[in-house]
Amino acid sequence: MAIWYTADTHFGYENVPRFCQRPFSSVAQMGDELLENMWKVVGPEDQLWILGDFAFGPRAKDRGFVNGVFDKLPGAEKHLVIGNHDSEVTLQLPWNSIGHFAEVRDGPQNQLNTLCYYPMITWNHACCGALQFFCHVRENWQGSRNSVNVGVDVWD
Repeated sequence: MAIWYTADTHFGYENVPRFCQRPFSSVAQMGDELLENMWKVVGPEDQLWILGDFAFGPRAKDRGFVNGVFDKLPGAEKHLVIGNHDSEVTLQLPWNSIGHFAEVRDGPQNQLNTLCYYPMITWNHACCGALQFFCHVRENWQGSRNSVNVGVDVWD
């Protein structure tokens, strides 16, 4: 089992390709390619962590649309770290876990990494090799030596 992290997918948000300079002709194409890219790497036994802003805009309030996207996500487990644009419809999806913050054991030393939608200055075990995964700042800041922006605008 592998653990995968992504963020700021903004499924259904018509303006995000333009605002974030994403190379898509439509929000539908963006959604299809984001899901296709996830399916290329996330295996059937893997965990998928989405660090905020799963869906946004008017479509994010459409329960059928949001459920449809959720049902297409790969992996055995799907977790949400809540972002500033995650609506009640997104929060009601059948995530394996949901919260504003999480600590996940992962990495070569099985360290306890911190997941938060927002970048942090420090976190639990930062001095001991633990990483912090974040987003919210899109491509404007990729992180530092032990914090990583896991957003789709940084990692495709």
